[in-house]
Amino acid sequence: MKKPVLLSVLMFTLGLSACAEFKSAGREIGHATKEVTTTIGHTSRDIVNDIGDEINSEE
Repeated sequence: MKKPVLLSVLMFTLGLSACAEFKSAGREIGHATKEVTTTIGHTSRDIVNDIGDEINSEE
């Protein structure tokens, strides 16, 4: 009778640690994605502003 309970507790504990690992990995991926998209957006904005400044200075 004790073996099934012990086995259940062990499986539950391992399941919780696996969930924590997935949550941590997801958070890291999310932060990295945010940083990359922010960098792309800022770079695109700066290029558009530079092109606009060049067009306006030629007029």
